[in-house]
Amino acid sequence: MKKLITLIAAIFFIAALVSCTGVRYESANTAFSSQYLEELEDGTVYISLGKTISVTGAGVVVDGSRIAIGAAGTYLISGTLDDGQMIVDAGDTDTVKLILSGVNITCSDNAPIYVDNAEKVILNLADGTENVITDGDSYILGDDDASAAIFSKDDLTINGNGSLAVNANYNNGIQSKDDLKITGGTVTVNAVNDGLKGRDSITIRDAAITLNTGGDGMQSNNDEDTEKGTVTIESGTIVITAGSDGIQAETDLIISGGDITISTGGGSANGAVHAGGAGGFPGMNRGNMATTQSTDTTSSTPGAQGLKAGDEITITGGTFSIDSSDDCINSNNGLTISGGDLALASGDDGLHSDSSLTINDGEVTISQSYEGIESKIITINGGNIHLVSSDDGINVSSGGGGGMPMGGMRMQNEFAASADNYLAINGGYLFVDAQGDGIDVNGPVTMTGGIVIVNGPTNSGNGAMDYTGSFKVTGGLLVAAGSAGMAMAPGQTSTQYSVMINSEEAQPANTLFHIETDDGRDILTFMPTKTYQSVVLCSPELKKGTSYLVYSGGNSSGKATDGLYTDGIYTAGTQIESFTISDIVTTTGANSGGMGGSPGGAGGMIPGGRPGR
Repeated sequence: MKKLITLIAAIFFIAALVSCTGVRYESANTAFSSQYLEELEDGTVYISLGKTISVTGAGVVVDGSRIAIGAAGTYLISGTLDDGQMIVDAGDTDTVKLILSGVNITCSDNAPIYVDNAEKVILNLADGTENVITDGDSYILGDDDASAAIFSKDDLTINGNGSLAVNANYNNGIQSKDDLKITGGTVTVNAVNDGLKGRDSITIRDAAITLNTGGDGMQSNNDEDTEKGTVTIESGTIVITAGSDGIQAETDLIISGGDITISTGGGSANGAVHAGGAGGFPGMNRGNMATTQSTDTTSSTPGAQGLKAGDEITITGGTFSIDSSDDCINSNNGLTISGGDLALASGDDGLHSDSSLTINDGEVTISQSYEGIESKIITINGGNIHLVSSDDGINVSSGGGGGMPMGGMRMQNEFAASADNYLAINGGYLFVDAQGDGIDVNGPVTMTGGIVIVNGPTNSGNGAMDYTGSFKVTGGLLVAAGSAGMAMAPGQTSTQYSVMINSEEAQPANTLFHIETDDGRDILTFMPTKTYQSVVLCSPELKKGTSYLVYSGGNSSGKATDGLYTDGIYTAGTQIESFTISDIVTTTGANSGGMGGSPGGAGGMIPGGRPGR
């Protein structure tokens, strides 16, 4: 009797907070589907929805169109509830399992499913069933406001092999103020604001999820506990079309698997219009001038990033297709990619982190971006990276900084190199096609291995490589083609030889550039994708004291990968230069002028005029 009195009191308390209109239904005995009866444990409570609500078992109170569940246990539910509500108000340590077996619940002025109290609630989607939850566009709210069509103050798990469609017309789709887990089923959410929201965490595994949202696709937003506010995706299929961010974690975002497709803010075609663009005059970009490039916009669509985290993003697997008006992947601290297949198109940065960005493995393709990869520290240890950018391809910068000084331009090295900013390439494969600087580093660069191919700018206000401080190469292969006005080569601290060759005239796009020894041994056959006047090669094939011939045009029977030919026979075009390696950095050919620098020194830039061989 005491328990019944307590339960009735709870119902009246909830009724004071929640108002869902509808007729008062009478309880009646109705035949229930036997599909799962043999599999369910003893004590399962059966709730049949309809014009009359039938309850078989204890722990449930029906008050008009409201159904209150007040005890731990398993509840099998089917049928249609028009303008009604299911409320869970159990004990603090109670686990409540709701099996949705062909449920259609609507509520015009509050959350159709509302978890007021429990240790954990499990929504199990019965095999082969379709379940629909729909709310109205306004709620009658009390002291504890619901803000989602499925709303839980406690841990919420969704599993099973059925389907669930949530139509959230008021605010969010599915929300837990603790942990939200989806570990099975087919879940579709159409929400005016966020699709999935778990304050403490969101975990996705073995589920098929489709989110169409005006706000974020997924969001975990606990900003009071550094151990919470996380999103973890282990497997499953996720498709998100979001007005704001695709997946947002207040702290860490961890993805180890799954097939993830995200479109945010209308996609990359709806990205910001960037003033200045690919440098030159007046938007020229030397040294630390790049630090203001990514925020120099005439319009923007803020908060529409594909993956976003306040602390760390870690990707070790999965397949990604992200088309975002803002950054595809953005971390306020660190970003690490150690696997996966990422296809990215961005209206701003492809990959961005404020502190450090490390790529150890994986396939990364950035088909469209303003700047391809940006961070204070970038380390490439492995992986296969292809990127296209309308400004800098790789940008190492601390961010911030001032604009152009009044009355003049910044010259190279006006900003001192910072050891806090650096690029380290230790392996992998990097292909850059940039309209601005191909590789722009406001600090030192080291390269110990890997293959780097840069198709840089045609604008003489930028270069295929731009760095302050040193560029030390001890291994790997580097080929960089672009304009000659701001061209730079690796520095004198390198242990591997390099050469920078500047042509008398710009060479047309898709024109072969070939270097061979004076006795005919091929060193480089390369076809830049754009007009070029300068080519830099740093290769273990270059030897001190050896003489080389340089050709433009001709053809090759070899196999080309990103314009770099291997094997085959080169049929000579026109010889344009010859040189002999005499120093770590050798410069040869004409120079179209441009800014001065230390010839072949730490900066590797040649001054105006024709350097000696």
